[in-house]
Amino acid sequence: MDITRYYKDPNEKPLDRIKPDGGFTGIFRTMAFIGDSLSSGEFESTNADGSNGYHDMFEYSWGQYIARAAGLKAYNFSRGGMTAKEYLESWGEANGVWDPAKAAQAYVLALGVNDLFGLCQELGSAADVDPADWRSNKPTFAGMYATIIQKYKEIQPKGRFFLMTMPRTSVKYADNPGDMKKLAHAKLLYDLAAMFDFTYVIDLWQYGPVYDAEFMYNFFLGGHLNPAGYLLTAEMTMSYIDWIIRNNPEDFAQVGFIGTEWHNAHRKW
Repeated sequence: MDITRYYKDPNEKPLDRIKPDGGFTGIFRTMAFIGDSLSSGEFESTNADGSNGYHDMFEYSWGQYIARAAGLKAYNFSRGGMTAKEYLESWGEANGVWDPAKAAQAYVLALGVNDLFGLCQELGSAADVDPADWRSNKPTFAGMYATIIQKYKEIQPKGRFFLMTMPRTSVKYADNPGDMKKLAHAKLLYDLAAMFDFTYVIDLWQYGPVYDAEFMYNFFLGGHLNPAGYLLTAEMTMSYIDWIIRNNPEDFAQVGFIGTEWHNAHRKW
């Protein structure tokens, strides 16, 4: 057995090895997925009058694909059209996402599309975040996104957090205003990850496939993913998390103690 393939490889990029079974993602027993329609398995139908219908079908969400592949329990804390603003101001409380009984060992945040392209909200920066008290955060996307992380950290102080960037649609991204806005979003997530312990970036903008016309034809149904697209997203997400764990083994040695009163004083916690 070549055990070195499970160690850090400085030449390996996050998605060089696709892990359909989740790889080391399986060390988590519970994961929560915070997002919008693309986190909810949403499909588009066509109504009799030619208009579109939108349907959150959670069993097709990439979070539930991850749950089945990696043998863990997944919470869909998501809905079509979700923004960080709505999540904090109304939807989260109404849907019990802050219930300590639903605390997860890991959280994956995939928000930004509706915030920045729908509401056209101000992106903001890490300077809008008060690490000591989320109540002092500014009402920008950065401030509200960080508030979500901070509120979950109050529920699960040692939880692991994975912040997902938005994939780009063009190789020549500098000529695409939308892709440049996504790049700014990605840079913000790196800044936020640096503010909090046990927080990492799943950077699909840099390392994921380009969502060009060919990709859209194969993996989209209208403006949302098709079943194969959601499964592909699950495999990319699991593979990226597996890569993060293999490259930061010390950070994940005590995952089994998350949510308990125990820890091992000889390892990082």
